[in-house]
Amino acid sequence: MTLPRLGFIGIGLMGDPMTRRLAAAGYPLVLWNRSADKAREVAEATGAELATSIAELVQSVDVIMMCLANTEVVRELVLGDDGIARHTRPGQRLIDLSSSDPEVTRELATVMNDEYDVSWVDAPVSGGVAGAEAGSLAIMCGGSAGDIEAVRPILEPLAAQITHMGEVGAGQVTKICNQMLVGCAAAAIAEMVAMAEVSGVDATRLCEALAGGFADSTPFRMLAPRMAERDFEAPKWHLRTLLKDLDMAVVQGQRSTSAVPMSGLAAQIMRQQVAQGNGERDPAILIGAYR
Repeated sequence: MTLPRLGFIGIGLMGDPMTRRLAAAGYPLVLWNRSADKAREVAEATGAELATSIAELVQSVDVIMMCLANTEVVRELVLGDDGIARHTRPGQRLIDLSSSDPEVTRELATVMNDEYDVSWVDAPVSGGVAGAEAGSLAIMCGGSAGDIEAVRPILEPLAAQITHMGEVGAGQVTKICNQMLVGCAAAAIAEMVAMAEVSGVDATRLCEALAGGFADSTPFRMLAPRMAERDFEAPKWHLRTLLKDLDMAVVQGQRSTSAVPMSGLAAQIMRQQVAQGNGERDPAILIGAYR
């Protein structure tokens, strides 16, 4: 069976390992990134082609994949003056792996489907860089049942779990739910580590002490040791990204008249750190709000 030709836009912390896994699975790949050096490095390592423009990528592939920083970037890359929409052809598919605003996702999907006959699947991911490298991501999808099944083989090299959550936008709402838990947990972990330290407890042993108990979790195992050791360098994820997602949770709560006070408070704690210039650092930097 001939595999579809994939165009991947956005070679960042997550896009880099995801494209490497897709290449290893045998998919022919065309890459584009605003910072061309990042895409070139992956292309040289995998044999993928390097596009010099959005137009070149879109016109040469069957499926377009995006993993971008935020909603505004997604909108610009799709509907901008030289964006994806201007170069598509009927019958192409678009998979958005970014974490974006659900309402904007629905608007963009409607435009692409109604005006360009391009189907849209929102497929945000959870699991971080480690999950992307191991192919163990959780992918939460929004779109029609037929579209989800059509793109499932493409997503399988990336994921341990692929779940169809509903129509377009449902994947993004589910990712917001995921980030509400992660973001609130990050703020609580920082608070807990700080209290342990001022109470005379060796915070570097908290993971050992709580392993297997009700408080154990992936965010706890990732963040608590880095907080205790003040290890904020070489981040596997960025505080600004977590804040962006919690801000979307607050907006979605307003739309749905659903109270989200804990997410709002966690966002404010993070915003304070971002205002101090820590947005590009690991969320472990949140310990600085308490110590």
